[in-house]
Amino acid sequence: MKVPSQPSGSGAEPDGLEDRLRRFVTIWSRAIFPVTATSLTRAEFEGHLLPLARELRTALHDRSFDTAPAHRAGAALVAVHCTDPDALSRTLGVIDSYLVLYCGTERDTPGEELRARCSRLQHAMAAGFAQALRERTRVEQEAIARSSLSARSAAEVALHATETRFRAVFEGAAIGIAIADLEGNVLEVNETLTRMFGGLEHHVRSKNVSEWAHPEDAPHVWRLYDELVRGEREHYRVEKPYYRGDGTVLWTNLTVSLLRDAEGFPQYQLALMEDTTERRLLNLRLRYEATHDALTGLPNRTLFFERLEKALAPAEGARFGLCYLDLDGFKAINDSLGHSAGDRLLVEVADRLQSCATAPGEMVARLGGDEFVALTTGPHTEREVVELANRILASLATPIGVDGRELTVRGSVGVVEGPAGERTAAEVLRSADITMYRAKSAGGNRFEFADAEADARAITRHGLTTALPAALERGEFFIEYQPLVHLGDGTVHGAEALVRWCHPQHGVLGPDRFIPLAENTGLIVPLGRWVLEEAVRQARFWQTRHSDGGPLRINVNLSPTQLHHPRLVADTVDVLERSGLEPGALCLEVTESALIGADDDLLKPLRQLAEMGVDIALDDFGTGYSNLANLRRLPVSVLKLDRSFTRGMQQHPADPVDLKIVEGIVSLAHSLKLAVTVEGVETGAQAQQLRELGCDTAQGWYYARPGAPDRIHALLLADAV
Repeated sequence: MKVPSQPSGSGAEPDGLEDRLRRFVTIWSRAIFPVTATSLTRAEFEGHLLPLARELRTALHDRSFDTAPAHRAGAALVAVHCTDPDALSRTLGVIDSYLVLYCGTERDTPGEELRARCSRLQHAMAAGFAQALRERTRVEQEAIARSSLSARSAAEVALHATETRFRAVFEGAAIGIAIADLEGNVLEVNETLTRMFGGLEHHVRSKNVSEWAHPEDAPHVWRLYDELVRGEREHYRVEKPYYRGDGTVLWTNLTVSLLRDAEGFPQYQLALMEDTTERRLLNLRLRYEATHDALTGLPNRTLFFERLEKALAPAEGARFGLCYLDLDGFKAINDSLGHSAGDRLLVEVADRLQSCATAPGEMVARLGGDEFVALTTGPHTEREVVELANRILASLATPIGVDGRELTVRGSVGVVEGPAGERTAAEVLRSADITMYRAKSAGGNRFEFADAEADARAITRHGLTTALPAALERGEFFIEYQPLVHLGDGTVHGAEALVRWCHPQHGVLGPDRFIPLAENTGLIVPLGRWVLEEAVRQARFWQTRHSDGGPLRINVNLSPTQLHHPRLVADTVDVLERSGLEPGALCLEVTESALIGADDDLLKPLRQLAEMGVDIALDDFGTGYSNLANLRRLPVSVLKLDRSFTRGMQQHPADPVDLKIVEGIVSLAHSLKLAVTVEGVETGAQAQQLRELGCDTAQGWYYARPGAPDRIHALLLADAV
């Protein structure tokens, strides 16, 4: 029957989606209508299935996944007399084969997720069908059974009618029914129950229920049974396994009710059994899929956390050891050989790791990507976890063959060991992760033991890293200025801008605490521009407001990342133009190590800035394995001599070797028309010696500590006046 499509407009389905949904309903109807005892026509029956299918499709894609619509759909089938077992099995088959095909393409939900949801919807529909059927049958059968057993004194015609009705329901029921006396002797069983136990009636009739005990019976099952036959309860419901005649196990949802006589005394017990064996197997399969890695078959993060939490539960003498493995260079294998080769490599690694953890109390799991964990428990894990880590690294030593290539795999392992009950699973795994990265930083192919202090430092670094973007937005950074003093006459030549972070918890942090983090995250570019803007603005303020000899120039540090940024020149020009500061009043400091091996592309923006009049200073000169001949090709005008060369001049007499080195550098710099600035000047003797050696400018605590811009002049000491 052709069903007219819904009109377009508010709440209407797109025509393509609705057509696919109706095709799905047609397939569903063809599958189950022949085994349905209903008075509905085929078209009416499809009309009943359509809203159920629409709810299944919505559940399949809903952001907050819920199986309740499938549960209701199962119950709705019973409501239209689809009570034949074939109706349920055919319905589950249709959903398994066609639900994702016809209803799974309308959103960008991954295919694996859709299949997993489809399996759970099947399970929920089976549960809803069984529950509705069980409830309907229990009410009907119990009422009929009570009527049959309590109406023996009624008229013969009424007794015959009741018996006939009881037999019709008893024999035709879709679930197993048995009647036993209070001693547990089975008196009556229906055909469904006989089939459930293997089809041989003598396996169930004339048996005593006490013979049906099973090792997996819950402890309270037989206590409930005793209470029922004593008349202390009217019914109970449990999940109970039975042995069939062939030794296989039958799992059931068992409902047992007490039947009383006309005077209210207990007389019989009525048992209703629903076969849940297939549903239980489905549950076990879903549980396995939810707790195991699909690629390697190893336990996944979910199952590992369950096991780890049990291992960490407080117990006398209990200890644990954990190895956190990350493969070194796995990304390069994925990028060069493809993800398929990477997957085969992971499968082989998983097999090798599994062979390393075979002792009682040991397990291996895959957390994701190329990260694996191995756990060992027991009283002697101090020794066992070291042996486990060595076995893991040894198992990776043999090359792995993938697509005809021999791939050498290395790994970094973080090891955490200790008594149970002191840390949570999340804390242990975090410590192992941090330790693994420490092993990787040390060169890889090794294991490191967790260290509480190293963990604390790493956690602090992570906290600072995550707080950096918000700190810049909240204005938590500020700049202190340290004067640059002209050694010839002691006048202030300029000031270096030094950024600080006023952290809400850690107080004022120096650049050594956060600049490397900003480099790694890329935040150094906006932070560096902010420092440049603030420093240039302050220099312009000094020029306009302090005509009595205030700082004449401003030095700003550039990080290696800023050197590679394509807008370095444009941003610098923009900042200078908006502030009105002359380019000659700005000096950009670049570390020597950042320019080692620099090519023309890297030097080009520095040359452009130098041509504009901006001074370029080579910072920390002497610490980067300097090739002095390279000074001729670098667009620098200032050498900032590292403080390690002048530390020996702080006392008298000065170290003669240091004197010769500094004298040679100054002579070379001046011959190349470069000015020399010295950092770390802390004593008068040091300042005097540097003045005699011909250094041009200096900075250090002898003159002033870094401070607020309005305190520059007040901090100058006597030699700078």
